[in-house]
Amino acid sequence: MAEEKAAAAAPESGGKESKGGKPIILYALVVLNMAVVGGVGFMVYAGRQKDKANAEIIDKAANGMVKEAGEHGESGGGHGEAKAGEHGEAKAGEHGEAAGGHDEESQEFIGKTIPMETFLVNLSGNRGNKLLKVNMDLEVEGGKISEEIDKRKPQIRDIIIILLSSKTYAQLSTPEGKEFLREEIRDTVNSFLTSGKIKRVLFTEFIFN
Repeated sequence: MAEEKAAAAAPESGGKESKGGKPIILYALVVLNMAVVGGVGFMVYAGRQKDKANAEIIDKAANGMVKEAGEHGESGGGHGEAKAGEHGEAKAGEHGEAAGGHDEESQEFIGKTIPMETFLVNLSGNRGNKLLKVNMDLEVEGGKISEEIDKRKPQIRDIIIILLSSKTYAQLSTPEGKEFLREEIRDTVNSFLTSGKIKRVLFTEFIFN
């Protein structure tokens, strides 16, 4: 009888021990779950803090680049204005000097001119078949040269006609021939003028028939 009671009491005590072990396992699982959730939360929080720090670094770097670009742009604008001003002043000065030079040249070439009546002559060596029509102005210098030329105009015209009629078409058809004729007329007439001289002979018309 005693053995039967002991055997019956043994299962009852084993069931109590198994019932007491289940809450411990549940507590352990709850604690483990909380630890896992806390660890994941901490990792998420740390990741966000790292992203925020990286974003701040990127923003600062971008702001620094924008600031530097603005400074370079302002300095570039200053250089551009300075260079433009320098080039503008230099070019203006050069053009002004060049214009002054042209004015001086034009003043040098402008002189008093005396027109001569039209010359119509037969050229030499063409049996009278080649005619030359010439109009010219005499650029002169001297106080009373105009009066002297006016008084001696028949003599001057006679000399010029003789010079023109002594030339051939071949001699006068080239630029060099015309230039030589200018100098010949000038030097020949100047040889007997007394109150001034002819600076240049200007052909205003030069036509062959």
